[in-house]
Amino acid sequence: MARFNYGGQALIEGVLMRGRDAIAVAVRHPDGDVVWEAERLSESAVHRHRAASWPFVRGLVVLYETLVIGTKWLTRSAAISAAGEGVELGGGVVALTLTISLAFGVGLFFVLPLVLSQAAAAAAPSVGSMGKNLLEGLLRLVIFVAYLLLISRSSEIGRVFQYHGAEHMSIHALEHGDPLTPEKVRRYPTAHQRCGTEFLLVVVIVSILVFSLLAGQSFLVALVARLALIPVIVAVSYEVLRWGAKHRSNTLVRWIYTPGLWLQAITTRQPDDSMIEVAIVSLEEALRADGEPIPEGSVYPARRTMAEASAATRAAREAADREASLVAAGVPRLEPDAADRTDPADRVGTADEGPLA
Repeated sequence: MARFNYGGQALIEGVLMRGRDAIAVAVRHPDGDVVWEAERLSESAVHRHRAASWPFVRGLVVLYETLVIGTKWLTRSAAISAAGEGVELGGGVVALTLTISLAFGVGLFFVLPLVLSQAAAAAAPSVGSMGKNLLEGLLRLVIFVAYLLLISRSSEIGRVFQYHGAEHMSIHALEHGDPLTPEKVRRYPTAHQRCGTEFLLVVVIVSILVFSLLAGQSFLVALVARLALIPVIVAVSYEVLRWGAKHRSNTLVRWIYTPGLWLQAITTRQPDDSMIEVAIVSLEEALRADGEPIPEGSVYPARRTMAEASAATRAAREAADREASLVAAGVPRLEPDAADRTDPADRVGTADEGPLA
Protein backbone atom coordinates (compact mmCIF):
# COMPACT_ATOMS: atom_id res chain seq x y z
CA MET A 1 0.00 0.00 0.00
CA ALA A 2 1.28 3.47 -0.89
CA ARG A 3 2.70 5.53 1.96
CA PHE A 4 1.05 8.70 0.70
CA ASN A 5 -2.63 9.61 0.77
CA TYR A 6 -3.50 9.89 -2.90
CA GLY A 7 -6.27 12.23 -3.95
CA GLY A 8 -7.84 13.17 -7.21
CA GLN A 9 -10.24 15.15 -9.28
CA ALA A 10 -12.76 14.20 -11.93
CA LEU A 11 -12.27 15.72 -15.38
CA ILE A 12 -14.21 15.68 -18.62
CA GLU A 13 -14.12 11.97 -19.54
CA GLY A 14 -11.12 11.54 -17.29
CA VAL A 15 -9.48 11.52 -13.87
CA LEU A 16 -6.58 13.44 -12.35
CA MET A 17 -4.66 11.79 -9.51
CA ARG A 18 -2.40 13.80 -7.23
CA GLY A 19 0.53 11.93 -5.72
CA ARG A 20 3.39 12.87 -3.45
CA ASP A 21 5.62 14.41 -6.11
CA ALA A 22 3.57 14.26 -9.29
CA ILE A 23 0.12 14.28 -10.79
CA ALA A 24 -1.11 11.89 -13.47
CA VAL A 25 -4.03 12.46 -15.81
CA ALA A 26 -5.93 9.85 -17.84
CA VAL A 27 -8.68 10.71 -20.34
CA ARG A 28 -10.86 8.55 -22.57
CA HIS A 29 -9.93 9.52 -26.13
CA PRO A 30 -12.71 9.77 -28.78
CA ASP A 31 -11.23 6.70 -30.49
CA GLY A 32 -11.88 4.69 -27.32
CA ASP A 33 -8.28 4.47 -26.08
CA VAL A 34 -7.09 5.81 -22.73
CA VAL A 35 -4.48 8.56 -23.05
CA TRP A 36 -2.37 9.78 -20.16
CA GLU A 37 0.26 12.26 -19.08
CA ALA A 38 2.23 12.85 -15.88
CA GLU A 39 3.43 16.16 -14.51
CA ARG A 40 5.98 16.72 -11.76
CA LEU A 41 4.78 18.78 -8.82
CA SER A 42 8.39 19.45 -7.94
CA GLU A 43 8.45 21.91 -10.85
CA SER A 44 6.23 24.17 -8.74
CA ALA A 45 8.17 26.57 -6.51
CA VAL A 46 5.27 26.52 -4.05
CA HIS A 47 5.42 22.73 -3.73
CA ARG A 48 9.21 22.75 -3.25
CA HIS A 49 9.16 25.28 -0.41
CA ARG A 50 9.96 23.74 2.97
CA ALA A 51 6.87 25.34 4.51
CA ALA A 52 4.58 23.53 2.03
CA SER A 53 4.07 20.63 4.46
CA TRP A 54 3.47 22.73 7.57
CA PRO A 55 0.04 22.53 9.25
CA PHE A 56 -2.28 25.37 8.18
CA VAL A 57 0.04 26.01 5.22
CA ARG A 58 -0.29 22.67 3.44
CA GLY A 59 -4.01 23.20 2.93
CA LEU A 60 -3.36 26.42 1.04
CA VAL A 61 -0.65 24.72 -1.04
CA VAL A 62 -2.96 21.84 -1.97
CA LEU A 63 -5.77 24.26 -2.77
CA TYR A 64 -3.47 26.38 -4.93
CA GLU A 65 -2.18 23.38 -6.86
CA THR A 66 -5.68 21.95 -7.20
CA LEU A 67 -7.07 25.18 -8.57
CA VAL A 68 -4.22 25.97 -10.97
CA ILE A 69 -3.44 22.44 -12.17
CA GLY A 70 -7.07 21.34 -11.97
CA THR A 71 -8.30 24.27 -14.07
CA LYS A 72 -5.65 23.60 -16.71
CA TRP A 73 -6.44 19.91 -16.99
CA LEU A 74 -10.19 20.34 -16.82
CA THR A 75 -10.02 22.59 -19.87
CA ARG A 76 -7.52 20.36 -21.65
CA SER A 77 -9.54 17.20 -20.97
CA ALA A 78 -12.56 18.87 -22.55
CA ALA A 79 -10.48 19.55 -25.69
CA ILE A 80 -9.26 15.94 -25.80
CA SER A 81 -12.68 14.37 -25.35
CA ALA A 82 -14.22 16.69 -27.97
CA ALA A 83 -11.58 16.78 -30.69
CA GLY A 84 -9.11 14.06 -29.75
CA GLU A 85 -6.28 16.52 -29.20
CA GLY A 86 -5.46 18.43 -26.03
CA VAL A 87 -4.50 22.05 -26.55
CA GLU A 88 -1.62 23.35 -24.47
CA LEU A 89 -2.92 26.35 -22.56
CA GLY A 90 -0.81 29.41 -21.91
CA GLY A 91 -0.46 30.81 -18.42
CA GLY A 92 -2.64 33.78 -19.33
CA VAL A 93 -5.58 31.58 -20.39
CA VAL A 94 -5.36 29.48 -17.22
CA ALA A 95 -5.09 32.62 -15.08
CA LEU A 96 -8.14 34.19 -16.73
CA THR A 97 -10.21 31.02 -16.40
CA LEU A 98 -9.18 30.63 -12.77
CA THR A 99 -9.93 34.28 -11.97
CA ILE A 100 -13.43 34.04 -13.44
CA SER A 101 -14.10 30.78 -11.59
CA LEU A 102 -12.88 32.17 -8.27
CA ALA A 103 -14.86 35.38 -8.70
CA PHE A 104 -17.99 33.35 -9.41
CA GLY A 105 -17.44 31.07 -6.41
CA VAL A 106 -16.66 33.86 -3.97
CA GLY A 107 -19.57 35.93 -5.21
CA LEU A 108 -22.06 33.06 -5.04
CA PHE A 109 -21.00 31.45 -1.76
CA PHE A 110 -19.64 34.37 0.27
CA VAL A 111 -20.95 37.70 -1.02
CA LEU A 112 -24.51 36.68 -1.95
CA PRO A 113 -25.32 35.11 1.46
CA LEU A 114 -23.98 38.25 3.17
CA VAL A 115 -26.13 40.53 0.98
CA LEU A 116 -29.25 38.42 1.55
CA SER A 117 -28.72 38.21 5.31
CA GLN A 118 -28.15 41.97 5.51
CA ALA A 119 -31.38 42.56 3.59
CA ALA A 120 -33.26 40.17 5.90
CA ALA A 121 -31.85 41.92 8.97
CA ALA A 122 -32.90 45.31 7.60
CA ALA A 123 -36.42 43.99 7.08
CA ALA A 124 -36.53 42.41 10.55
CA PRO A 125 -34.29 44.39 12.99
CA SER A 126 -35.20 42.04 15.83
CA VAL A 127 -33.08 39.31 14.27
CA GLY A 128 -29.92 40.70 15.89
CA SER A 129 -26.32 40.43 14.79
CA MET A 130 -25.84 36.81 15.90
CA GLY A 131 -29.06 35.75 14.26
CA LYS A 132 -27.97 37.52 11.08
CA ASN A 133 -24.71 35.57 11.12
CA LEU A 134 -26.51 32.26 11.58
CA LEU A 135 -28.90 33.19 8.76
CA GLU A 136 -25.95 33.99 6.52
CA GLY A 137 -24.40 30.59 7.26
CA LEU A 138 -27.69 28.81 6.59
CA LEU A 139 -28.10 30.69 3.31
CA ARG A 140 -24.56 29.75 2.32
CA LEU A 141 -25.29 26.08 2.99
CA VAL A 142 -28.61 26.18 1.11
CA ILE A 143 -27.03 27.92 -1.89
CA PHE A 144 -24.19 25.39 -1.93
CA VAL A 145 -26.49 22.36 -1.88
CA ALA A 146 -28.90 23.93 -4.38
CA TYR A 147 -26.00 24.68 -6.74
CA LEU A 148 -24.82 21.06 -6.60
CA LEU A 149 -28.36 19.78 -7.21
CA LEU A 150 -28.80 22.14 -10.14
CA ILE A 151 -25.60 21.25 -11.97
CA SER A 152 -26.13 17.54 -11.31
CA ARG A 153 -29.15 17.67 -13.64
CA SER A 154 -26.80 18.14 -16.60
CA SER A 155 -25.96 14.89 -18.40
CA GLU A 156 -22.38 16.10 -18.99
CA ILE A 157 -21.89 16.90 -15.31
CA GLY A 158 -23.51 13.56 -14.49
CA ARG A 159 -20.69 11.80 -16.36
CA VAL A 160 -18.13 13.90 -14.49
CA PHE A 161 -19.75 12.75 -11.23
CA GLN A 162 -19.42 9.14 -12.43
CA TYR A 163 -15.69 9.66 -12.98
CA HIS A 164 -15.62 11.26 -9.52
CA GLY A 165 -17.03 8.04 -8.13
CA ALA A 166 -14.46 5.97 -10.06
CA GLU A 167 -11.66 8.11 -8.64
CA HIS A 168 -12.84 7.53 -5.05
CA MET A 169 -13.40 3.80 -5.56
CA SER A 170 -9.92 3.22 -6.99
CA ILE A 171 -8.33 5.16 -4.10
CA HIS A 172 -10.32 3.02 -1.63
CA ALA A 173 -8.94 -0.11 -3.30
CA LEU A 174 -5.37 1.21 -3.08
CA GLU A 175 -5.76 2.15 0.59
CA HIS A 176 -7.05 -1.34 1.39
CA GLY A 177 -4.17 -3.01 -0.45
CA ASP A 178 -6.38 -4.54 -3.15
CA PRO A 179 -5.28 -5.03 -6.76
CA LEU A 180 -6.40 -2.28 -9.08
CA THR A 181 -8.92 -4.19 -11.17
CA PRO A 182 -12.47 -3.18 -12.12
CA GLU A 183 -13.83 -6.13 -10.12
CA LYS A 184 -11.97 -5.18 -6.93
CA VAL A 185 -12.51 -1.43 -7.32
CA ARG A 186 -16.25 -1.86 -7.81
CA ARG A 187 -16.58 -3.30 -4.29
CA TYR A 188 -15.98 0.11 -2.73
CA PRO A 189 -18.33 3.08 -2.20
CA THR A 190 -18.22 6.19 -4.35
CA ALA A 191 -17.91 8.42 -1.26
CA HIS A 192 -14.55 9.09 0.39
CA GLN A 193 -13.65 10.82 3.65
CA ARG A 194 -11.13 13.18 2.00
CA CYS A 195 -13.42 14.29 -0.79
CA GLY A 196 -13.39 17.89 -1.97
CA THR A 197 -17.18 18.01 -1.56
CA GLU A 198 -16.81 17.18 2.12
CA PHE A 199 -14.05 19.77 2.35
CA LEU A 200 -16.38 22.45 0.99
CA LEU A 201 -19.01 21.50 3.57
CA VAL A 202 -16.39 21.88 6.30
CA VAL A 203 -15.52 25.30 4.83
CA VAL A 204 -19.15 26.37 5.16
CA ILE A 205 -19.33 25.25 8.80
CA VAL A 206 -15.97 26.80 9.75
CA SER A 207 -16.98 30.06 8.04
CA ILE A 208 -20.06 30.26 10.27
CA LEU A 209 -17.87 30.00 13.36
CA VAL A 210 -15.21 32.43 12.11
CA PHE A 211 -17.67 35.03 10.81
CA SER A 212 -19.54 34.95 14.12
CA LEU A 213 -16.56 36.87 15.52
CA LEU A 214 -17.46 39.71 13.14
CA ALA A 215 -21.07 40.02 14.23
CA GLY A 216 -22.34 43.59 14.39
CA GLN A 217 -19.95 45.07 11.81
CA SER A 218 -21.05 47.28 8.95
CA PHE A 219 -21.67 45.74 5.55
CA LEU A 220 -18.43 47.09 4.07
CA VAL A 221 -16.29 45.91 7.00
CA ALA A 222 -18.04 42.52 6.96
CA LEU A 223 -17.49 42.14 3.21
CA VAL A 224 -13.79 43.01 3.32
CA ALA A 225 -13.24 40.78 6.35
CA ARG A 226 -14.93 37.83 4.67
CA LEU A 227 -12.77 38.13 1.60
CA ALA A 228 -9.61 38.53 3.68
CA LEU A 229 -10.43 35.56 5.90
CA ILE A 230 -11.04 33.06 3.10
CA PRO A 231 -7.42 31.77 3.23
CA VAL A 232 -7.70 31.37 7.01
CA ILE A 233 -10.95 29.44 6.66
CA VAL A 234 -9.46 27.22 3.96
CA ALA A 235 -6.36 26.47 6.05
CA VAL A 236 -8.38 25.60 9.16
CA SER A 237 -10.92 23.55 7.17
CA TYR A 238 -8.19 21.45 5.56
CA GLU A 239 -6.77 20.53 8.98
CA VAL A 240 -10.25 19.72 10.27
CA LEU A 241 -10.83 17.47 7.25
CA ARG A 242 -7.48 15.68 7.71
CA TRP A 243 -8.18 15.14 11.40
CA GLY A 244 -11.62 13.75 10.67
CA ALA A 245 -10.28 11.39 7.99
CA LYS A 246 -7.58 10.13 10.35
CA HIS A 247 -10.02 9.43 13.22
CA ARG A 248 -12.97 8.18 11.17
CA SER A 249 -12.87 4.83 13.00
CA ASN A 250 -14.19 6.65 16.09
CA THR A 251 -17.97 6.36 16.23
CA LEU A 252 -18.55 9.95 17.37
CA VAL A 253 -16.22 11.38 14.73
CA ARG A 254 -17.82 9.22 12.04
CA TRP A 255 -21.26 10.47 13.10
CA ILE A 256 -20.15 14.12 13.04
CA TYR A 257 -18.73 13.79 9.52
CA THR A 258 -21.64 11.77 8.12
CA PRO A 259 -23.31 14.80 6.43
CA GLY A 260 -20.21 15.10 4.23
CA LEU A 261 -20.77 11.54 2.99
CA TRP A 262 -24.46 12.30 2.41
CA LEU A 263 -23.53 15.30 0.30
CA GLN A 264 -21.35 13.09 -1.88
CA ALA A 265 -24.51 11.28 -2.92
CA ILE A 266 -24.98 14.32 -5.19
CA THR A 267 -21.43 14.70 -6.51
CA THR A 268 -20.54 11.03 -7.05
CA ARG A 269 -22.33 8.35 -9.06
CA GLN A 270 -21.71 4.73 -9.89
CA PRO A 271 -19.29 4.55 -12.85
CA ASP A 272 -19.20 1.94 -15.58
CA ASP A 273 -16.18 -0.31 -16.07
CA SER A 274 -14.69 1.91 -18.79
CA MET A 275 -14.63 4.83 -16.34
CA ILE A 276 -13.02 2.66 -13.66
CA GLU A 277 -10.33 1.71 -16.18
CA VAL A 278 -9.54 5.39 -16.73
CA ALA A 279 -9.25 5.94 -12.95
CA ILE A 280 -6.98 2.89 -12.67
CA VAL A 281 -4.68 4.19 -15.42
CA SER A 282 -4.47 7.59 -13.73
CA LEU A 283 -3.71 6.08 -10.31
CA GLU A 284 -1.16 3.61 -11.69
CA GLU A 285 0.69 6.37 -13.53
CA ALA A 286 0.68 8.53 -10.39
CA LEU A 287 2.16 5.63 -8.43
CA ARG A 288 4.82 5.06 -11.08
CA ALA A 289 5.72 8.75 -11.14
CA ASP A 290 6.21 8.65 -7.35
CA GLY A 291 8.25 5.44 -7.51
CA GLU A 292 5.58 3.56 -5.58
CA PRO A 293 4.76 -0.08 -6.39
CA ILE A 294 1.54 -0.88 -8.18
CA PRO A 295 -0.45 -3.42 -6.11
CA GLU A 296 0.25 -6.99 -7.15
CA GLY A 297 -2.47 -8.47 -9.35
CA SER A 298 -3.51 -5.12 -10.81
CA VAL A 299 -4.61 -4.92 -14.43
CA TYR A 300 -2.78 -2.72 -16.90
CA PRO A 301 -5.42 -1.23 -19.22
CA ALA A 302 -4.16 -0.32 -22.70
CA ARG A 303 -2.98 3.27 -22.87
CA ARG A 304 -1.11 5.79 -24.98
CA THR A 305 0.61 8.99 -24.02
CA MET A 306 -1.21 12.18 -24.93
CA ALA A 307 1.68 13.14 -27.21
CA GLU A 308 1.23 9.92 -29.19
CA ALA A 309 -2.51 10.43 -29.39
CA SER A 310 -2.14 14.04 -30.54
CA ALA A 311 0.35 13.04 -33.25
CA ALA A 312 -1.99 10.33 -34.53
CA THR A 313 -4.95 12.72 -34.51
CA ARG A 314 -3.02 15.35 -36.47
CA ALA A 315 -1.79 12.77 -38.98
CA ALA A 316 -5.32 11.46 -39.56
CA ARG A 317 -6.66 14.99 -39.92
CA GLU A 318 -3.94 15.94 -42.41
CA ALA A 319 -4.60 12.78 -44.45
CA ALA A 320 -8.31 13.55 -44.53
CA ASP A 321 -7.61 17.14 -45.58
CA ARG A 322 -5.32 15.97 -48.40
CA GLU A 323 -7.91 13.55 -49.68
CA ALA A 324 -10.63 16.20 -49.51
CA SER A 325 -8.39 18.58 -51.48
CA LEU A 326 -7.79 15.97 -54.18
CA VAL A 327 -11.50 15.24 -54.48
CA ALA A 328 -12.27 18.96 -54.69
CA ALA A 329 -9.65 19.29 -57.44
CA GLY A 330 -11.27 16.50 -59.45
CA VAL A 331 -8.39 14.05 -59.07
CA PRO A 332 -9.84 10.54 -59.38
CA ARG A 333 -9.25 8.16 -56.52
CA LEU A 334 -7.21 5.08 -57.43
CA GLU A 335 -9.06 1.83 -56.82
CA PRO A 336 -7.00 -1.17 -55.71
CA ASP A 337 -6.20 -3.85 -58.30
CA ALA A 338 -8.31 -6.95 -58.43
CA ALA A 339 -5.40 -8.90 -57.00
CA ASP A 340 -5.19 -6.49 -54.08
CA ARG A 341 -8.91 -6.91 -53.45
CA THR A 342 -8.58 -10.70 -53.27
CA ASP A 343 -9.48 -12.06 -49.86
CA PRO A 344 -6.26 -13.37 -48.31
CA ALA A 345 -8.15 -16.49 -47.32
CA ASP A 346 -8.58 -17.33 -51.01
CA ARG A 347 -4.79 -17.22 -51.54
CA VAL A 348 -3.68 -19.37 -48.58
CA GLY A 349 -1.36 -22.24 -49.47
CA THR A 350 -0.18 -21.11 -52.92
CA ALA A 351 3.22 -22.42 -54.06
CA ASP A 352 4.92 -19.03 -53.73
CA GLU A 353 3.85 -18.44 -50.12
CA GLY A 354 5.34 -21.51 -48.50
CA PRO A 355 3.88 -23.66 -45.75
CA LEU A 356 1.26 -22.48 -43.31
CA ALA A 357 2.42 -21.36 -39.90
